[in-house]
Amino acid sequence: MAAARFHLLLVLALTLSLCHFPDTTWAQLRQNYYASSCPRVESIVRGVVQNKIKQTFVTIPATLRLFFHDCFVQGCDASVIVASTATNKAEKDHSDNLSLAGDGFDTVIKAKAAVDATPGCKNKVSCADILAMATRDVIALSGGPSYPVELGRLDGLSSTAASVNGKLPQPTFSLNQLTAMFAANGLSQTDMIALSAAHTLGFSHCSKFANRIYSFSRRGPIDPTLNRTYAKTLQTLCPKNVDSRIAINMDPNTPNTFDNMYYKNLVQGMGLFTSDQVLFTDSRSKPTVTKWATDSQAFQQAFITAMTKLGRVGVKSGRNGKIRQDCAVLA
Repeated sequence: MAAARFHLLLVLALTLSLCHFPDTTWAQLRQNYYASSCPRVESIVRGVVQNKIKQTFVTIPATLRLFFHDCFVQGCDASVIVASTATNKAEKDHSDNLSLAGDGFDTVIKAKAAVDATPGCKNKVSCADILAMATRDVIALSGGPSYPVELGRLDGLSSTAASVNGKLPQPTFSLNQLTAMFAANGLSQTDMIALSAAHTLGFSHCSKFANRIYSFSRRGPIDPTLNRTYAKTLQTLCPKNVDSRIAINMDPNTPNTFDNMYYKNLVQGMGLFTSDQVLFTDSRSKPTVTKWATDSQAFQQAFITAMTKLGRVGVKSGRNGKIRQDCAVLA
């Protein structure tokens, strides 16, 4: 009965994903969109990203995560960058977004300023497109694949904390929950497994996985799917009552490189979140994880496909969007 119910929900989610944005506005996207209006835009953005990475490595995971959090809430429209005002609590101040590192926002804002300072480019390039380009660049500059980015998005006209509710995956999610949430955004289970590899970069606060090492169940405090040696390491790094600001690498082996180590870790029982490790423990996703753990090229191609599809979610056009002069201000 439960399986049948999930199948029905998944079919419904897939159906909704096809009609969620009925005007298929992503069709306006194309490579080299700014070839005539701002031909150097991609090199300008890349230069800013490179300089920002020299200042701090956090730029890489922060920008990648910012793109994902933006696209899953109202589409890829840079609404997550908008600052709250006295009369509006914006997306970025929702509890699920409070851990977004400021370096991601700063990267987009600095790239926007550099683009607008270029003769002929002022107010021609959207913040949403700059975030998409910067995301591609941080992936490539950390060892991942480079890929052509489809451009032509407009920036969203609204940003509310309430719109974030229930839109972002949680670290405790099951495969069913992950699959349904990604399907609601037009993304397949394979896309979801590929995009999860973003966890090969970046950090997590201890509170996000403390239940797996201290209070998992009545049978034992440690999640049995967690590698015991890794669990002990996590307990050392994140002792009980640890400072809530403490964060650790999500990938314990190659934390500064975008690679397929994420999947190798899962095979070894070293996925940090429940939502990571379930990709290996669930028989439906396990074959893909196992393949990508040993086939980096296959993973990278799947990741490019998934990122391209992600970048098409909820694209704004016409009266539904605008090019913001200030990425943090709606007006």
